[in-house]
Amino acid sequence: MDLDKIKKLIEFVGASRVSELTVTENGTSVRIVREDKTTSPLHHAPQAAETEPAPKSAGEELANSPAPVISPSKVVAAPSFGLFHRAPSPGSPPFVEIGDRIEAGQELFIIEAMKVFSTVRAERGGKVARFLADDGEDVELGQPVLELE
Repeated sequence: MDLDKIKKLIEFVGASRVSELTVTENGTSVRIVREDKTTSPLHHAPQAAETEPAPKSAGEELANSPAPVISPSKVVAAPSFGLFHRAPSPGSPPFVEIGDRIEAGQELFIIEAMKVFSTVRAERGGKVARFLADDGEDVELGQPVLELE
């Protein structure tokens, strides 16, 4: 893999919501991991004094917020469009199974878009209740794919 391609992959990860990317070409693998310090519990941005926000309709709320990986309803949504993969590679065991207890930061699944593989990690712990998408299924941005108890 040439240096220009690696630089483009790094730029892609930096400009997107992708937190981890692994690309293999001609037997060479490159793994790029971005640490998002704004979502880490150890790094908090300063907050303004608390005020009560004006009530918003559900439509305004959805239109003005990015698609969360894990929402308050304990649903894990696809962070982008692509193919949903439960395992890291064909023939490998899935990252998680129904009934598994998961912890924050644990790998849950992969979304593949244009041969770019994005690993999705849990934002908090819980127990896997069910999968809402089938392995290999095309999913859309924000589509629920996994539910926690």
